[in-house]
Amino acid sequence: MSVSAETQMRWMHLVDAINAARDRYYQQDAPTLSDDEYDGLYRELIELEALHPELASGESPSQTVGGSRADMFEPVEHLMRMYSLDNAFSPEEVQAWSQRVERLCGVAPALLCELKVDGLAVDLVYVDGRLRSVATRGDGRVGEDVTYNAAFIPDIPKTLRGPHPPPLLEVRGEIFFPLVEFESINNEQLSIGGSPFANPRNAAAGSLRQRIDRRQEDLADVESRSRGSEREGARIARLRAELAVATHRLAALRLVVHGIGAHEGVEFSTLSRAYEVLAELGLPTSERLRLVPDIAGVEDYISYYGEHRHDVAHEIDGVVIKVDDLSVQERLGATSRAPRWAIAYKYPPEVVRTRLVDIAVNVGRTGRVTPFAIMEPARVAGSTVSMATLHNAQEVERKGVLIGDVILLRKAGDVIPEVLGPVVEMRDGSERAFVMPTRCPECDSRLAPEKEGDADLRCPNARSCPAQLRERLFHVASRGAMDIEGLGGKAAAALLECGLVRDEGDLFALTVQDLLRCPFFTRDPAKGEDGPQLTENAKGMLAHIAEAKERPLWRVLVALSIRHVGPTAAQALARDLGSFDAISSADPQRLAEVDGVGGVIADSLTEWCAEPWHRDVVAKWRAAGVRLADAMRSEGPGPLQDLTVVITGTIEGFTRDEAIHAIQERGAKVTGSVSKKTDFLVSAGESTSTKYEKAMALGVPILDGAGFRVLLDSGPDAARSAATSGE
Repeated sequence: MSVSAETQMRWMHLVDAINAARDRYYQQDAPTLSDDEYDGLYRELIELEALHPELASGESPSQTVGGSRADMFEPVEHLMRMYSLDNAFSPEEVQAWSQRVERLCGVAPALLCELKVDGLAVDLVYVDGRLRSVATRGDGRVGEDVTYNAAFIPDIPKTLRGPHPPPLLEVRGEIFFPLVEFESINNEQLSIGGSPFANPRNAAAGSLRQRIDRRQEDLADVESRSRGSEREGARIARLRAELAVATHRLAALRLVVHGIGAHEGVEFSTLSRAYEVLAELGLPTSERLRLVPDIAGVEDYISYYGEHRHDVAHEIDGVVIKVDDLSVQERLGATSRAPRWAIAYKYPPEVVRTRLVDIAVNVGRTGRVTPFAIMEPARVAGSTVSMATLHNAQEVERKGVLIGDVILLRKAGDVIPEVLGPVVEMRDGSERAFVMPTRCPECDSRLAPEKEGDADLRCPNARSCPAQLRERLFHVASRGAMDIEGLGGKAAAALLECGLVRDEGDLFALTVQDLLRCPFFTRDPAKGEDGPQLTENAKGMLAHIAEAKERPLWRVLVALSIRHVGPTAAQALARDLGSFDAISSADPQRLAEVDGVGGVIADSLTEWCAEPWHRDVVAKWRAAGVRLADAMRSEGPGPLQDLTVVITGTIEGFTRDEAIHAIQERGAKVTGSVSKKTDFLVSAGESTSTKYEKAMALGVPILDGAGFRVLLDSGPDAARSAATSGE
């Protein structure tokens, strides 16, 4: 079948677009396409060439390894070729790869799962145990010599460990920034008016591929010729500062080794054993490897890190699956660009590009006025996003975003959309600056900081600002407060618009007759019914409001929207003082003595209780039957008094709140992170979590669901006997 002119033109466009994107990504470390956009172009090219194999010439990106060597560095020829990896974007594609492997080698081999680190691929060569060269991947055959810069990276050993190092060892790895360092570098970029790095890979590449030697030579040259003038002094200071930043970034880089090239004097038959040997030689290998017998184990690994990718200290963009047996790898071989014995499963992208259409403001339940970005809808981390918070006017200025900018957007923690910053290079002059309003957009009150020096502006009309009322009502119903199903944002707005409540104090006194006055909560009568009827949702909301009156005291404290009083402080206050009356009558010093409260929360709570309309809200809730005191506790310490417990995972038979409450009512404290002070980790089904790993390292007793019940029923001594412990 001949190829049409239209198809040929499309193929040429795809080839040009992909090669241009590779150049921006690999050579300039300044991509103009998101990972998702690039993957879409590449997949279209593969599909087009599958239909028309005659198009797949040697110039096609499908036949080459991405990247090439830049002229700034000396060339280094790899002893064995470095390949790219084929990608899979769905479990079905991983299954198809697994079936191909099984068909080609006649057996379903054991598979090694690794996290796909978002970094820069490098090749390290050791001769007689000494580091000879470090090179980037380049085009897979020839890379760039970055050995000089590698000397500043603490994770790259200069000599291998052990008395008899191998005569030759070529290893492959990934240079990357931990997320903490990546955030710091992007803040530096924003502070000088530059574009933030789209991902840690580009930050790592930009930091590693610098001519540090030339910076040092330039500085030494200027210093040797300086005659002490002010201008020369300023230049020397600038060169020193730039060199310090460059070497600091190099020192912050990390390495993880994930492959073997040419080698002599070391033998291993599996990749997993090879990794053990590399670790014995002092090379950093991943602690999150998992050897699995079949594709079901691969799917479990992919699923786990899809949910826990942010438990890892570095950015990951997927999982790499490799055949473990090296002889089977050799039999499977490779295509022109990728091995057949490995594949990379890609998670949905977390950083994308989109356009900032406008910046508006939102008034929250405590009066805080928050700018937020309105964007062209973009799909990121598996969902479509069109809005993202910008926190305050200073943050908008710090990030340097202008209305109309092309921006980098990510989902922080896979949940909260966050604007990273602008792509400055794509500005055309039509962009404009955001101007923070001076008056509340909902009630026209003049905005002001609550205290001098506060970054946030607030609307002072706390009692009657419609936005604050609406947000406070919605907050009362939230999962972290009274957990009232059916009372969402629209229902809260309807209660206010119909005049059924003046503030949150009226919520728990609502009746069927009240809701019948508001069209939002009613439906037309059916045959035989007399007048408007409540919708099923409205009936459910009333039932859940009635149930919420029996919620524990700490939830009531959270629901009252007292500034700084979140679940942790509220639980501590409820546990220590037992009733709202005791809390409201306590002086600030007494409140501050409560573990986990402190002076700021104590002062905020005291100020809140002193406001007359706040006391009216509490009085209305009391009159409506809301429980404002927890059940009386027995005298003396509880059976778990003074213990510290961390809970992770889902415990059968308990909601998370129920598990926490069960621990707290017995006198123990529940915290969010494992430390030397932790007495027990309750880890149901979370044996690969970072909390589990840390508990094992520290020797903290680890309880499963059954062990948790032993702790509750029989106390700490019995629980220790039922626990798993680390070294």
